[in-house]
Amino acid sequence: MRTRPVGGITFAHPPAFWTGFIACVAGVALHLPMYIDSADMHYMMRGMSMDAPMITGMALIVAGLALTAYGLIPRGLAASRRGGEARVRAAYDAPFRPAHIGLVIVMTTAVTIDAMKPITLSFVAPGMGKEYGLKSALNPGGHWPVALLPLFGLAGTVAGSFLWGWLGDRIGRRSSILLAGVMFVTTAICGAMPSFTWNLVMCTMMGLAAGGMLPITFSLLAEMIPGRHRGWVMVLIGGNLALAYAITSSLSSALVPHYSWRILWLLGMPTGVLLIALNHWIPESPRFLLAHGREDEARAIMARYGAVEDVAETEAAEAAGAEPPAEERKEAAHGGGFTPLFRPPFAGLSIAVVVLGLGIGLVTYGFQLWIPSNLQKLGLAQKSADAALRDSSLLGLPLVFVAAAMYGLWSAKKTIIVLTALTAAALVAFSFSGESLAHDRTWLYVLLAGPIVGTATIAAVLAAYSSEIYPTRIRSRGSGLSAGVGKLGGVVVTIVLVVGATVPSINTTALLGAVPLLLAVLVVAVFGVETRRRAASGGAPAARPADA
Repeated sequence: MRTRPVGGITFAHPPAFWTGFIACVAGVALHLPMYIDSADMHYMMRGMSMDAPMITGMALIVAGLALTAYGLIPRGLAASRRGGEARVRAAYDAPFRPAHIGLVIVMTTAVTIDAMKPITLSFVAPGMGKEYGLKSALNPGGHWPVALLPLFGLAGTVAGSFLWGWLGDRIGRRSSILLAGVMFVTTAICGAMPSFTWNLVMCTMMGLAAGGMLPITFSLLAEMIPGRHRGWVMVLIGGNLALAYAITSSLSSALVPHYSWRILWLLGMPTGVLLIALNHWIPESPRFLLAHGREDEARAIMARYGAVEDVAETEAAEAAGAEPPAEERKEAAHGGGFTPLFRPPFAGLSIAVVVLGLGIGLVTYGFQLWIPSNLQKLGLAQKSADAALRDSSLLGLPLVFVAAAMYGLWSAKKTIIVLTALTAAALVAFSFSGESLAHDRTWLYVLLAGPIVGTATIAAVLAAYSSEIYPTRIRSRGSGLSAGVGKLGGVVVTIVLVVGATVPSINTTALLGAVPLLLAVLVVAVFGVETRRRAASGGAPAARPADA
């Protein structure tokens, strides 16, 4: 008797999942009475004792998360009817179907909701610093640094990248995405936490959920989107980090003056619910289904998205007792891990990825994270500062579409160089004239679009580029390298701020991002390869299409 429809668009244990999800939503709702009761104090909840409904809500959330996780774990997980791992890819010349359009829309929504979580850190920092008396650009004499909040959140994203990467292979891409969505709902209670310590705990959990969403989304897309279209689609979806910034800044400008910084965290509940509501349009990985003996469901999804099974020749050879290719014997002799990325012929490429990734991280968690606080420090009211960031992100949003077209139709390497140079130029302008620019709204809006939209677009381009420049045997490690070094850049700049070496001024954070981006332009120009055609000579690694 079939327990789920063909296509894998359901849950292994539906009653457990939905009961747990309802418990999580109810648990968050039970935190709202204390928040509402603090309205006459402008929602200043510092020092308030947790009441009985809030404690009950926490218990419901813990039980609800356990039930939803159980509801998402596939039946017969330990059993596999496949001797080796199946590999599934979308045919390079497959048509772009309505199913692909629907998938792009849903994944765009998922990535936007996911990106709003860490972006929110920028907009809650000024109000949180004021309420808890934290050290910040607006309050240099505070005790605990407000930079602890992004540090804990960033630590969560690092751990989440590893955890969700493991979960994506263990319980499936779709289940991992939905579990992250449920955690987005639960971590909304950060907006009702009365102490800074509890905010740090919930921010870490938020990071755990957010850390793995983008890599899992791209992994799913890699199996579904035809190779001819995959590059520009990934750039377009990844570039929606800029859309997330525009939405978050708009919400901050409209809501924070009336409901305090806490409302931005509480919005995690409706956005998380929206992601779960879209679950029917999120397919499971055919590779995962095949590996667990769910042949009919896998074939149905593959037929819908034009994907095909690609049984690796090396696996067939090993099954027949043949010796692995010389390329694999060489890698085995040198060890696994990330070391193959830094040996010829990939060493130069990997250096370019590292330098550019570090620059992106320094801008994202340096300049971009503290720009709301710095604009207020320079005299803009909170609402005006948020409106400036909103308008700048909307002004630069078309750059995402331009970059996707440039990447897909022109040149991947040249797209990276042009975008990085433009973003670095805007940061250089801020590093020398940041304080005066705050009083020139026209130039402020134009130049802010560079670090806000430009950085998000470069990150999306780098994610797509790193998935194409490495061969299949080390591709996942190459993608992990590009994602990891960005977080490393964030860790570095945040630790510097936490230890109190500097207060994050607009000039300092701009310079910290501009220098590595300018260096990245040179390194990519020297070592970068073109992915639109195979390298003809010169010892450079062949640029391979993503389904190579």
